Amino acid sequence: MLLKEFCAENYTNLPAAIANGAKRIELCDNLSVGGTTPSTGVIEESLAYASEKGVPLMTMIRPRAGDYIYNDIELRIMETDLIEAKKLGVDGVVLGCLTPNNWLDEEALERLIEAAAGLQITFHMAFDQILAERQYEAIDWLSEREITRILTHGGPSHTLITENTQHLIDLINHADNRLTVLPGGGITAENAEEVANTLGVNEVHGTKIIPVES
Repeated sequence: MLLKEFCAENYTNLPAAIANGAKRIELCDNLSVGGTTPSTGVIEESLAYASEKGVPLMTMIRPRAGDYIYNDIELRIMETDLIEAKKLGVDGVVLGCLTPNNWLDEEALERLIEAAAGLQITFHMAFDQILAERQYEAIDWLSEREITRILTHGGPSHTLITENTQHLIDLINHADNRLTVLPGGGITAENAEEVANTLGVNEVHGTKIIPVES
């Protein structure tokens, strides 16, 4: 059965998404900029509802909009937010850090991975900023550190996900079940099954992957 991870902005549509079949929640604020860390209150209420329904909840850890290159103060903010989310009992966190040359910020990631010990970790679509030919190496590095999954569109954000099918298949094959390659971006309730079948995956992600009332 296809697992649909619904990307929720705050609490508002979370109950409807779960009622309509969401089996995992990625909780964010500010989806118009790709998602930032939600407030403690939002995490607490969302987690209480999702837990009651038996649905895992992943919390975005991202201190601001823009790029994924973070200074020491921003990393401290991320670490504190992560630890607070962990205390609240979230199932996992969603994060990503890059260097100015669009490679994994290994030092920053090691620090956050250590703070997240015991949680699922999704490396978010910062992955798509990494050069395509280096993404295989990135999968190796992330899988060695037991990252749970990578969220990727398989190409630039302006492309249709169907344009990126072959690259996504190549990434999935390279991952070889060491971690989950989670396709997202442009996947809707209408095309989710088709995309999943084409890629041979059993998990997909999106903001429109579950019909909810506006």
